Amino acid sequence: MQSNNKLRMAIRATAAAAMLGAASQAGAVNFTAGDYDMAVYGYARFNASYDIDENVSSSTRSFNYNAINVGAAEDNEATGYFGADAFQSRIGVKATSPEGVMVNIEGDFRGGGGGTLRLRHAYGSYKSVLAGQTWSNFTSFVGNTSTLDFDSLPGLAGYQSRTAQIRYTAGPLSISAEDPQNSITNAGAAAKDGMPALTARIEDSAGGFSYSAAVLAQMLGYDTGTDDESEFGFATFVAGKMAITDMITVQGTLSYSDGANSYLYRSSTASAYVDGTGSIETISGYGGSIGTGINLGGGRSINIGYGTVMVDIDDAVTDGALTGGDTESISALMANYKWTPVKNVMMGVEAQYGQRETQNGDDGDASRLLFAAQYNF
Repeated sequence: MQSNNKLRMAIRATAAAAMLGAASQAGAVNFTAGDYDMAVYGYARFNASYDIDENVSSSTRSFNYNAINVGAAEDNEATGYFGADAFQSRIGVKATSPEGVMVNIEGDFRGGGGGTLRLRHAYGSYKSVLAGQTWSNFTSFVGNTSTLDFDSLPGLAGYQSRTAQIRYTAGPLSISAEDPQNSITNAGAAAKDGMPALTARIEDSAGGFSYSAAVLAQMLGYDTGTDDESEFGFATFVAGKMAITDMITVQGTLSYSDGANSYLYRSSTASAYVDGTGSIETISGYGGSIGTGINLGGGRSINIGYGTVMVDIDDAVTDGALTGGDTESISALMANYKWTPVKNVMMGVEAQYGQRETQNGDDGDASRLLFAAQYNF
């Protein structure tokens, strides 16, 4: 029983570190201010990238898959691009009152394309109720493979970002009402949100297996004053991680959306479009990822992962809302080596290969290398 509990804790810690970049509260600076328990935490992070065959890096040196050239453009691209920044660096503060009210405010420097403070978390929680901005309830890190790329692989479970919400949690079940992430092509300024995005998620573990599943529903609409149309969209995902041995884990995710592509991770396609008759037509898509983590001991690990996302835009192209040059699918393969030379310091190297295909069949690919150094406190 004790070994199973330790294994569950290890799996959960690994899943969280995959997205939080190992900025765990265990390394925070803890102190007492009056009656409050305080924690200040964060890290300084250096990221560097070398794009081998075309310029596909964005802020924090993350892979910008939509920058991959396709078709004839791929034959005329320049090669060899280097870049580095420290925009991923972050700082956060947690305060817990004697009554058990916890407040968390955290930011990093990715705002405005990089270099200005960006609000990540700003929420409070008391017992089972949370309100404010934090990770969407339609998110799970359980099935994520640890990457150096801040934005990670396409096809991960759910929104993989933060949004304003109110959430209630009871054991492994959590429900929320959130600021919706809608996008409707051809709606323009008439687009509107008629209701919050509603989510329900279950996340738990049993023995060496951790799992999560969630559903989301939202309303897409537009109102011109004379025309008022709306349509429901939904999304769902499952994610899991299995400890094969004390050294090796295997993890993966599956996602599907229809009218909610903002929640289909790394998809850049709208959730719906307005056709020639004024009706809202939803766009569907799916994604997934699979990977393995190998703990070599001594603070060293190897991680290998693959992710993909695809949207069905054939009808949107036929109706003239999108073009054949719009992205239909992206996929990526990565492998990294991470090591901890001293406590609270992580360094790593990562190789990435990405592909993009448009609706008309044009495709292209790009390869790149990453290096990262992170100093936690």
